[in-house]
Amino acid sequence: MWGNNRKKKITINSLIGPGTEIRGNVMFSGGLHIDGKVEGNVFATEDATTAILTLSEQGSIHGEVRVPHVILNGIVEGNVYAAEKAELEVNARINGNLYYNLIEMAMGAEVNGNLIRATDMPPMLAKTPDTPVIVKENSKPAKPQQLADKLANRAEVKVVKEPQPKG
Repeated sequence: MWGNNRKKKITINSLIGPGTEIRGNVMFSGGLHIDGKVEGNVFATEDATTAILTLSEQGSIHGEVRVPHVILNGIVEGNVYAAEKAELEVNARINGNLYYNLIEMAMGAEVNGNLIRATDMPPMLAKTPDTPVIVKENSKPAKPQQLADKLANRAEVKVVKEPQPKG
């Protein structure tokens, strides 16, 4: 009567099954369902504006989550950024901040951090790593935020020594 109770059909393209543990970042497009454990960040790729992440009751993520749509029923140790919608089911536990545009939260779900509504959220999707950032050892020190911005979404960092001037 008050709304449409029919759930939207979710297409799952990738599955991290129970008993599976991944150490490192996960980048995906389409639908990703996690029954296992991920120790790293989980990102939707830059062009995956319709990507959806579902985390089951047995699943856990120890890292940051940045996706357009997330359905959580497991544990996340880190911040969650849902550019479109965050759905927290009964067993959802977030130990970090939740940034969202729309939220649906079942009784029993927990957020041990701040709930931050961000309608004009900056792009949350990860860029595919391309070239490494080169940090010169003898160069002028950068401000921490500038370095963090340069390192964001990069696969690796290389440190090189600059030749010392002969004098």
